[in-house]
Amino acid sequence: MNNLTKKFIKKSTCALLISTMAFSAWAISLGDAKEQGLVGEMPNGYLGIVVNSAETKSLVTSVNKKRKDIYMNLARKNKITMQQVTALAGKKALAKTQSGHLTKNAAGQWVKK
Repeated sequence: MNNLTKKFIKKSTCALLISTMAFSAWAISLGDAKEQGLVGEMPNGYLGIVVNSAETKSLVTSVNKKRKDIYMNLARKNKITMQQVTALAGKKALAKTQSGHLTKNAAGQWVKK
């Protein structure tokens, strides 16, 4: 590997590391997003977007992907449907939602618990 290639790789790696650290510093946590009313729990067991932004979309997509994986495993393990798992998960999530955080009601409206 020549010297120029090594320098390019080193600079690229450094830039990637810095951008990753910067993104992590700007990324909002689930707790903060709930506290700020940006996201809320839905009866179907998934997280919903209350305030639409790239940051909240990214967070909700990530959380919901993880939840879906867990729900699929639970459904397989317990030999029940995904609908049964998500219904139970939704009930639990709504019950565990802290006072002041948002939940989606049966009419599809976001309400503070």
